[in-house]
Amino acid sequence: VLHRLAGEPSATAKAPFTDVAAEKFYSEAVAWAYENEIAMGITSDRFVPNDPVTREQVATFLVRYAHWSGVDVEALGDLSNYRDAASVSPYALEAMTWAVENSIIQGVTQTSLAPKDTATRAQVATILMRFVENLTK
Repeated sequence: VLHRLAGEPSATAKAPFTDVAAEKFYSEAVAWAYENEIAMGITSDRFVPNDPVTREQVATFLVRYAHWSGVDVEALGDLSNYRDAASVSPYALEAMTWAVENSIIQGVTQTSLAPKDTATRAQVATILMRFVENLTK
């Protein structure tokens, strides 16, 4: 989705992920996202394209894309209003904070972000809608 939002630019090289076959419909998007530091993979050679995405992973992809787009992604607050804030992975903390501050991601309840939960299709659609609206302001 982010690759399409960017206008489907070409990658200059193949991504290093052994689990992303060249003939897949998403191969170019993954290579572009890797090249632009939007997607880093689970390891240096694994992307796990068939695994579900977590809410903190979605936030991370979005903040990296926003940064790539020239948006200021400095997170100024914290997640202390959420009882599960300590469960946000260190790599995703700034991204989750920025996404919450900008009303892109909301808690699943008033006090829970559920950062490691699988993001449902409906949640991703809503998050993407808020993200695009936020980017075009």
